[in-house]
Amino acid sequence: MKIGVLALQGDFAEHIAMLKRIGVMTAEIRLPDQLGDIDGLIIPGGESTTIGKLASDYHLIEPLRNFGLEKPVWGTCAGAIFLSKDVKRQQPLLGLMDIQIERNAFGRQVNSFETDLDIPALRSVSADENPYHAVFIRAPLIEEVEGEAEALANLPDGRIVAAQQGRLLATSFHPELTLDDRFHRFFIALAG
Repeated sequence: MKIGVLALQGDFAEHIAMLKRIGVMTAEIRLPDQLGDIDGLIIPGGESTTIGKLASDYHLIEPLRNFGLEKPVWGTCAGAIFLSKDVKRQQPLLGLMDIQIERNAFGRQVNSFETDLDIPALRSVSADENPYHAVFIRAPLIEEVEGEAEALANLPDGRIVAAQQGRLLATSFHPELTLDDRFHRFFIALAG
């Protein structure tokens, strides 16, 4: 198995390091023809408008959209925004997931935070029942899940911070910035 990480902008190196740590082959994806050699794709956190603009400039929007119709894709933070169908503003999106996102929902960089989440879906790949320690940095919020999308994780107040739609996955937080590999293993299971 080989998992690609979109390497246009953002924290792609951290995802690659986590994947290598759990023994998964990786590839940095920057051009459309590189998508043919991978079994799944992670779109990292960063700046969603920049990722969208660069994906447009490199003629990646349609190839990424087509890839996501056939194979697993996981978007973290800005990647979740890029996967969504609606962000209430004009910017390039893949429009693959039936989720509505609010960008920077928790405020500026200084409002970044960490919290523990109960994510029952992760028990399918790990016997570890400890809460998942999630890192939120200028994080988006998944305001709505529609169609076939479903919430995977919520904050204590009920707001949605992770969703799944078939083999598509979106997280508002940054699993690659922790030592906990359960979310990466969960994605590998989707790709397997």
